[in-house]
Amino acid sequence: MLDADGYLTIVDRIKDMIIRGGENIYPKEIESVLCRHGAVLQAAVIGVPHEVYGEVPVAYVVTYPDASVTAGDLLGLCRANLAKIKLPTAIHIVPELPRNAVGKIDKPALPALSR
Repeated sequence: MLDADGYLTIVDRIKDMIIRGGENIYPKEIESVLCRHGAVLQAAVIGVPHEVYGEVPVAYVVTYPDASVTAGDLLGLCRANLAKIKLPTAIHIVPELPRNAVGKIDKPALPALSR
């Protein structure tokens, strides 16, 4: 944001890191692994509250039209490429990811997709 005095403030970046039981997890690392699968068009990962660990990663995935992949397939890919602490606790396959006014993925709106 640029205020009236010309000062630039960066907002909404602190939540790009998930802290699970004291360990730092970067969603981009998990998203990159998910996007390696040939059926995955887009992926977004967010941290959701957890009573023991504080936060856990949850993934939202959009597949290519007519692609066939399950959450189990994608979790297997994650298991092969990520440390156990970084594994998503859930992978939701959704038709599209919500976007904000400038076209970026609206991560705060993602939890509503899994309800």
